[in-house]
Amino acid sequence: MTIYIALLRGINVGGHHKIKMADLRKMLEGMGLTHVQTYIQSGNVLFQSAESKAALRAKMEQGILEVFGFPVPVLLRTSSEIEGIIRNCPFSEERIRLAEEASEFESLYVAMLPEVPAVEEVEKLKNYENDKEAFEAIGEEVYLLFKESVRNSKLAGQLSKLSLPVTMRNWKTMNKLAQLAMEMQNELPQ
Repeated sequence: MTIYIALLRGINVGGHHKIKMADLRKMLEGMGLTHVQTYIQSGNVLFQSAESKAALRAKMEQGILEVFGFPVPVLLRTSSEIEGIIRNCPFSEERIRLAEEASEFESLYVAMLPEVPAVEEVEKLKNYENDKEAFEAIGEEVYLLFKESVRNSKLAGQLSKLSLPVTMRNWKTMNKLAQLAMEMQNELPQ
C-alpha cells in the first residue's frame, strides 16, 4: 500500500467549482481508498491505496465529474515523491530568504504536472523570467520564486498555457503535506 497525495486543480477558488472536503472524503472512501484525509479547502487529499497512479487519477477524475458535476484535473504524488520535491528545491536558502524579505506574500511555490513538460514549453517560460520572478523545471515539477505576489506574476500566468494540466502549491503547503504523510505512515501498522 502506498501513501498518495492527490492535488486537485482549481477547486474552491473564487466561488467556482465548490467541493466540500467532507463530501470529497466520503466519495473517495466510497471508491475504496483508505485513511482519507484532506488538508485545507484547495484540494489536497492524502490517502492509502495499492492502485497505480494512472488508475487512481482516472478513477478520481471520473468520480468527481459524476458526483460534483464538473471536471477537475487530479495530479498525484506519492509521499516519497513529495519528500523528494522538498529535498530537491533548486533555490538556495539565501535566494529564498532574499525573495521572502522583498515580499509580504508567499515567495516559493511548486507547480506540478502529470508528466515532464516538453523542452520547448519550458524554454517559452524563460521569456517571463526577470529579477522578480524565477523558475527551475525539474522533472514533473516547476519551482517558482517570487519577490512580489504570485497573483500579478506573468510567469505564473504562463503555466496555464502549458499543454499539460498544472496545479501549484506554496512551500508551506508542500511541507505540511509531507508532515501529514509522515504522520500517516507512523500511525499505520507496520
